[in-house]
Amino acid sequence: MPTIDICFSPELLPLYSLPGRVAVVVDILRATSSIVTALAQGVAHMVPVSELAECRALAASGYLTAAERDGRQAEGVDLGNSPFGYLDGVVPVRGRNVAITTTNGTRALHLSQAADTVVVGAFLNLAAVAEFLRRQNKDVVVVCAGWKGKFCLEDTLYAGALAARLTDTFDTTDSDATLAALDLWQAAEPDVASYLLKSSHVRRLNSLESHKDMEFCVRPDVYDVVPVFRNDRIELD
Repeated sequence: MPTIDICFSPELLPLYSLPGRVAVVVDILRATSSIVTALAQGVAHMVPVSELAECRALAASGYLTAAERDGRQAEGVDLGNSPFGYLDGVVPVRGRNVAITTTNGTRALHLSQAADTVVVGAFLNLAAVAEFLRRQNKDVVVVCAGWKGKFCLEDTLYAGALAARLTDTFDTTDSDATLAALDLWQAAEPDVASYLLKSSHVRRLNSLESHKDMEFCVRPDVYDVVPVFRNDRIELD
């Protein structure tokens, strides 16, 4: 039976062996939620990059640009890091390619590339990711993007929710990190949005008047899509 383990921060990834495993990268607030939404809304592919200058430069190749630093949309780009940027129709996205850089999520994607497969996870595509992992039948590491290298609550809750969906086909007892995430998820599951009001990142978003983003990003099973990061781009499986 394959196992599911959880890496609470990209800073801990050197302690994990990724070859032979599937990495599920998650940054609930908000990078991976935005990526899942973008591809579900018809974006052709996305290129995650590390630097703002690299993101802006891709505009010359026809890319839309999406960038965030410290929770705010960067200057000189088309989109920020809110899933509503792909839903409100202000910037037409269907059929377009998007270059994206964020404080935490895009870094976690790049650091996870040693895995056999790198999947983009969010509550929004929770069921789709769980089914994808069952088909792969490989050990899984959930890579939580965290906040500037530190543990964050919302990514860990997602990891617990994913583990709960997989208890029938994966060993969830082999890792204390997985057991802890499952316990947190059981506490939060009745009302995830209310539970997360105590988290530092939600308080940070609320200070930026982005509370609606949090409420949207914790909705489960909105999209039946599985974005995969391969060959330097994110596309639907």
